[in-house]
Amino acid sequence: MSDFVGAAGALDRAAGLEKAARARSGWYARYLWIFTTGQLVLVPVALLWHGLASALVFASVNTLMVTGLSVYAARQRVVRRGFGLKHGLLIGSWAAVFGLVVALGTTVFVDDVAFTIAATLGCALPPALGAWFEGRGTA
Repeated sequence: MSDFVGAAGALDRAAGLEKAARARSGWYARYLWIFTTGQLVLVPVALLWHGLASALVFASVNTLMVTGLSVYAARQRVVRRGFGLKHGLLIGSWAAVFGLVVALGTTVFVDDVAFTIAATLGCALPPALGAWFEGRGTA
């Protein structure tokens, strides 16, 4: 009988550990929401504002955001299985959209506000979807 009690206790501890890990892995959803918010600022700056001031503001804000997010991510204790692949796909899809948006926005759609709005939402979509799905997975 004591073997059953010991096994049940071990299973309870394992379930508790898994629950704690899931609860603490919500940091990645917060990370992605911050990245999404950054796109709402950076894409219009890249497409509508021109000159040295634009480049300096874009580089400064982007550097601060990426540095802050990197420090935040490095301090997290819990990383879900498959995190590297998921993060690589999310950032890769964002980079492809961002590259296309900047290429089109600086050659074909110069100073086009409607394109900038659509492009901003397009660049914010991959991290927002990732944050939404990640938030659902940690609940």
